[in-house]
Amino acid sequence: MTETALIFGSLFGFTAVIFGAFGAHLLKKKLTQDLLNSFETGVKYQMYHAIVLLTLGFNLDTKSSIDTYITYAFIIGTILFSFSIYGLVISSAKNKKLKFLGPITPLGGLFLALGWALLIFKFLF
Repeated sequence: MTETALIFGSLFGFTAVIFGAFGAHLLKKKLTQDLLNSFETGVKYQMYHAIVLLTLGFNLDTKSSIDTYITYAFIIGTILFSFSIYGLVISSAKNKKLKFLGPITPLGGLFLALGWALLIFKFLF
């Protein structure tokens, strides 16, 4: 599990930098300020959780099932939350909004919240 957290943390960090640059340089000219703010929110949350996964990866107990649940909650949450925002923003900019992605964003947020709640539980018990 530590390897999974480290790989996804590194991957999310790397792609957050790429997407952040993409948003700041290419999309800035093509998006409204509201869409650009949404895109930046996806990038921020992706980077925050990249850092969390890297921190967890270096500190996980490989025999603890709660650590597995925490890791997967953050991975799934980041993918659903950030990447659905990217899809919504880019499709909206092309006037072909992928409406099916709308409900996926809050589902991703729930997984992220679950990861944090499980982390609190781990620290308390």
